[in-house]
Amino acid sequence: MSIRPFRDIQRRTTRQIHVGPVAVGGDAPITVQSMTNTVTTDVAATVDQVRCLEEAGADIVRISCPDEGSSRALREIIAEVTVPIVADIHFHYRRAIEAAEAGAACLRINPGNIGSMDRVREVVAAARDHGCSMRIGVNAGSLERDLLEKYAEPCPEALVESAQRHMRILEDNDFQEFKISVKASDVFLAVAAYRGLAEVCDYPLHLGITEAGGLRTGTIKSAIGLGTLLWEGIGDTLRVSLSADPVEEVHAGFEILKALNLRHKGVTVIACPSCARQQFEVIDTVAKIEERLAHVSTPMTLSIIGCVVNGPGEARETDIGITGGGNGTHMVYLGGKTDHKIGSDEMIDHIVELVERRAAEIEAAKDGDDETADAAAPVGSGTERG
Repeated sequence: MSIRPFRDIQRRTTRQIHVGPVAVGGDAPITVQSMTNTVTTDVAATVDQVRCLEEAGADIVRISCPDEGSSRALREIIAEVTVPIVADIHFHYRRAIEAAEAGAACLRINPGNIGSMDRVREVVAAARDHGCSMRIGVNAGSLERDLLEKYAEPCPEALVESAQRHMRILEDNDFQEFKISVKASDVFLAVAAYRGLAEVCDYPLHLGITEAGGLRTGTIKSAIGLGTLLWEGIGDTLRVSLSADPVEEVHAGFEILKALNLRHKGVTVIACPSCARQQFEVIDTVAKIEERLAHVSTPMTLSIIGCVVNGPGEARETDIGITGGGNGTHMVYLGGKTDHKIGSDEMIDHIVELVERRAAEIEAAKDGDDETADAAAPVGSGTERG
């Protein structure tokens, strides 16, 4: 199904950097990140959590390295996972060097916070030698004292000025492989700061509403703040910061991107809120189907509508649809057309089977297209798969 022009978002033009093999910025897909909350020195627990985040679809995972023991553990962790790891560094420049040597793909560090220019040069040299990018992470809760005195309070101008300071330090050391964030827990402050930053640089921006809150409130705040920026074309990578299981951050991030047609991963479920017209238990059905389809990463659409008022219209616009009918039988739509009926008792299993089968067909067709392209490419053309 083609995307109509009114749904197009023109992304801001940025330079592109890499976090390990993952491209960030330029024409690369917007990436979704999360962060572990295990004690880093507990290697087994941290590896388990990173793998859970990988399974959920995280493109990049951040791990805190507050001490030397964490830096040593980082090397072991990186050896056990495939997703690129960002080492979270705050004030100790040695931790950044150790993390780069341990195989971190990126260092989250503010160069102005680690002391002398000699220390900055050492960190830059380690990042360059080991292929690390960096993230400058400005936060409204930890602005420099002189900026707070200058502006009297955290404000967009203060966040942007702080970011520019750190940018200049890296630029003066001939290092441009970095992205920037200007996070705040206040949605209005964060949005205004990112807008201001987007006007003064072309570096990729990492979006986030910091300390957003619990699963429900944090997801809503993040959806409003990040959604506003993404709709304006601002943002190249994001984290939804929740006081919840980090896996939920990944799910929320992809849902925000799906809602804006910026990136599609997994099944997009269109479902009615249910009412007295429903011919089956919509809420329970949606919950069970979403849980059972969480493993499907192939983009597709599924409509679950409890009655025939809006059901046929929604089903015509989705890959698979089901509309509630009378006498315990419901209409199944495939490719937007009526196809067959199914009873209530078999409905959930049947829909899951249809989605899994359709996902397999899409992936097989995709593989076939790739193989055809490879066969058609002349020897030495440099054509690569996906």
